[in-house]
Amino acid sequence: MSKIIALFMSIIMFFIPSANYPEAQKAENTPTDYSFVFVHGLSGWGSYDLAYKIMPYWGMFGGDLMQYLNARGFDCYSASVSGADSAWDRACELYAQLTGTKTDYGAEHSARCKHPRYGKDFTGKALVPEFDSEHKINLLGHSFGGTTVRLFAELMANGSETEREYTDSADISPLFTGGKADMIYSITTLAAPHNGTTAYDAQAAIEADKNSTLRERATVKMFLLASLKKNDGRIDEDTVTYDLHVDGAAELNEKISTVDSIYYFSYACYATKQQEDGTYKAEDDIMEFIFVPAANRMGSLTGVSENGIIKDESWQLNDGIVNTRSALHPDNAPYTDFDNNNINPGIWNVMPLYHGDHMSLQGGMTKNNNVRLFYVDLLNMINSIKQSDKTQSAFCSIQQKAD
Repeated sequence: MSKIIALFMSIIMFFIPSANYPEAQKAENTPTDYSFVFVHGLSGWGSYDLAYKIMPYWGMFGGDLMQYLNARGFDCYSASVSGADSAWDRACELYAQLTGTKTDYGAEHSARCKHPRYGKDFTGKALVPEFDSEHKINLLGHSFGGTTVRLFAELMANGSETEREYTDSADISPLFTGGKADMIYSITTLAAPHNGTTAYDAQAAIEADKNSTLRERATVKMFLLASLKKNDGRIDEDTVTYDLHVDGAAELNEKISTVDSIYYFSYACYATKQQEDGTYKAEDDIMEFIFVPAANRMGSLTGVSENGIIKDESWQLNDGIVNTRSALHPDNAPYTDFDNNNINPGIWNVMPLYHGDHMSLQGGMTKNNNVRLFYVDLLNMINSIKQSDKTQSAFCSIQQKAD
């Protein structure tokens, strides 16, 4: 699926003139300078994939964002995890890539979810040169990549009690033993569905509506194709679809803690505008055309989930795929609005809203989204966090596109 999307996008880009973006430089003498690992979202791809050579996931419109940032002195990498599997499976794949080992999904998990225990082997092909408490990493996750890095951090910090009880100590993956929180410096989520998304409700509404347009129905098929679970007999709870529904996301949130030693930052996007009747409609000039039908439906939906989660009007503002309120922070996690002079670990630092659709912070598809300076400023800020006994501060400001 990722190869098809990359090929489709490369054809589109052939007809779109490349943009000339202003240059930016890395700040000098920053207190911290750890590697940055970018994790893609649903149906995405990374540097291990052939699709990345055809069309980079990060910086589609303006060229490979990793190359741009590395040329300016940052140490950046693009991970490759499954485009359609659960957050658990993706977290296990991320660990294997970072450590240069064979993917181990866990003895208990694989038996319960009915799929092989082991996956791709990255022995001798580690994503980063060094990964330990002296060589920490900063994780950045776009969309479902944000969910992935959150669960990865939870496993690194606390492991899995279920896997420890089920598996012999000599056979268990180090990922499930915990005690590795000090190997992660920060987590930044970009348009991540922390609390799930009502996009599935929107797609269901389109399918059920006899008056829905051909364009709406076409986007339904594209969306469903991207989120189909593998047809290999695994249980529903081990799929991206389950994790993205609001009930599944709430269950996952109960399993993921906010680690005291890790800095957390979140960006939520919006590309819909409130109408006179109170609902929200897509801003066509900044939203990718394939997102517009779902965005409009999401902008008017309310309801209650099967498990009783109320989806009221606060869920209607969205970026075309993810509800803006869902991307702010996990509902059960501590949070605060970002304060450049008071940045603390163990709490979500919620950044100002970013005016753009779901793909904007990735660089966009057919829309011209210049995020190069955005990432230079963001990475400089993370590098410049100064630690003290009680508070942290930062001297680099974040360039915002927010209104």
